[in-house]
Amino acid sequence: MNVPHANRAAAPPVTHRADVCVAGGGVIGLSIAWRAAALGLSVVVADPSPGSGATHAAAGMLAPVSEVTYTEEPLLRLGLASLARWPAFAVELGEESGVDVDHRTDGTLAVAFDADDLTALGELADFMAKLSLPAQRLTGRECRRLEPMLAPGVRGGVLAAEDAWVDPRRVADALLAAAVRRGVTLVRDRVTGVIVESDTATGVRLAGGGTVAAGRVVLATGAWSGALDGLPPGVLPPVRPVKGQIMRLRGAPGFLGHCVRGVVHGSSAYLVPRGDGEVVLGASQEEMGFDTRVTAGGLYELLRDARELVPGITELEVTDTVASLRPGTPDNIPVIGPASLPGLVLATGHHRGGVLLAPLTAEYVAAELAGGWPGDGPPVAEICSPARFAGRTAHHHY
Repeated sequence: MNVPHANRAAAPPVTHRADVCVAGGGVIGLSIAWRAAALGLSVVVADPSPGSGATHAAAGMLAPVSEVTYTEEPLLRLGLASLARWPAFAVELGEESGVDVDHRTDGTLAVAFDADDLTALGELADFMAKLSLPAQRLTGRECRRLEPMLAPGVRGGVLAAEDAWVDPRRVADALLAAAVRRGVTLVRDRVTGVIVESDTATGVRLAGGGTVAAGRVVLATGAWSGALDGLPPGVLPPVRPVKGQIMRLRGAPGFLGHCVRGVVHGSSAYLVPRGDGEVVLGASQEEMGFDTRVTAGGLYELLRDARELVPGITELEVTDTVASLRPGTPDNIPVIGPASLPGLVLATGHHRGGVLLAPLTAEYVAAELAGGWPGDGPPVAEICSPARFAGRTAHHHY
């Protein structure tokens, strides 16, 4: 392996040292840091503004069942494994941080407006039943009995009763507090490159001019995972940014009791209620590179589609609009585990599932950092291995 010449040049001064440096302070990076610190490792998280990226914009659905597709059973396995970990994860996080993450387990109600949509939902329910996943078919009247604010034209639906959701902004606050309590050092600076010595990752360079020396480096920079300098070709995963726009509204608590979703104008729309009366509308998916503008067209489509599902949504107060970048991969599955470069661990490419997959990702990566997962390991080791993209290089334009 040929190390780039820049890595042989005089390095900037070492400003921090740790067993582990986590590059990226979103829900994935912070969860890994918290779990690694709990295993006795010294940890530095480097991020200019932890929790402010895709985590800040996310709706927080923990919905592997209602999001299942016929071609993504491996992703479903991951989601179910992580969903099972969320109750204990939320309780422990709340106890260590003092922050309530608004973990709700009321299920997702997917609804249909016409015969074709209803047929598609029925086929999905059959598929879920074959996988022994709970899915209850409902008539239009039964849907409206569960959610009186639904549009009168709803023909029927499917209730995925075990789906859940959290408030990602509270989760980020809780993870920051819990990580600091565990002794994690937060370095509010951007990682610009990985330091490679003797064909091994030994730390990171910071935009401010310093470096973090570390025994292991965890790459958890989301959509920016292909933006680091200093690595040999083919080490970085082929992660691309997928733009999503989100709108937050404020109504009376209890406006909705379930996460509500449906196919509107050919795209999936959802409404996620919070305990305090907030309702999150989402989410667009746009292949726009690193464009994070909130656009009039994007907001119009969110409101238009949400109004088809729940007409009363237009009476609520708009409290926030935000666009962010999710990290997508060619096969829509995250890249998690040791990279081809010794000393480097990848934890990126979670796309829409970062919040859902945080407990499983953190548990697996922390165990790897502490000496390896005992036994055969969880499905993440098999499904998300970086080796499947060996030799492929991410090409981004910034």
